[in-house]
Amino acid sequence: MDPRTERQLVVFDFDWSLADQDSDRWIFEVLAPDLRRKMKNLKDEVQWTDLVAQSLQEYHARGGTREEIEGALKIMPFHPAMKRAVLKAKEQANPKTTFLCLSNANEVFISTILKERGLETLFDEVITNPAEWDPSGLLKLRRRVDPAGPQHGCRVGCSPNMCKGEELDAFLARHQPAFDRVVYIGDGSNDFCPILRLRSEDAVLCRTYRGLQKRIEKDGAGAGLKCQVHYWSGAWEVEELFSKL
Repeated sequence: MDPRTERQLVVFDFDWSLADQDSDRWIFEVLAPDLRRKMKNLKDEVQWTDLVAQSLQEYHARGGTREEIEGALKIMPFHPAMKRAVLKAKEQANPKTTFLCLSNANEVFISTILKERGLETLFDEVITNPAEWDPSGLLKLRRRVDPAGPQHGCRVGCSPNMCKGEELDAFLARHQPAFDRVVYIGDGSNDFCPILRLRSEDAVLCRTYRGLQKRIEKDGAGAGLKCQVHYWSGAWEVEELFSKL
């Protein structure tokens, strides 16, 4: 570890990065496979956050309950090595680590899973799509960036509901002075925009064989990617990388 690294920020995407599944897809695979198939068929036609919201409404209309959704989230795969890695980093005094979650999932899915895994106090902030239960048991989900209001200006490839690069910049501006190092753990193509904001002293821990690796290999050099790139396929390798970093 660089002895000058006293304050570091660790940024996690959630699905397939901190957790070992995709929460949006998982609940329907467990509870309503026909709706999961419908989502797969419509994913190129309907914005993804809107599609998940629509599927939640359909599930509720057929009698699906809050308890069933929470139950599915509580059994979603989450690797013990990932939990060990983040708790060890959180406990260490040097460097002092701040954790940020930057995810296209939603507040309810993330908070339910974190609480089940004993990680509800891990993150200083969770930046994601808003969601809340209404009295009938419907989970109401909406985009972080309201489609009726001003839209973000991303040209790198972020989805309409949120530009992760803009969100990371805003977080860093709120938490001055600058962190000595930023470590970003992600897997999807929408994690490419925020890692372009990182410096040469920063690092991305990229899960292999998914969208982010493809973007790094195809566009990284041309887009001016400066940070160090480390690849991993299983959570135990993140635990190893954390110990080296």
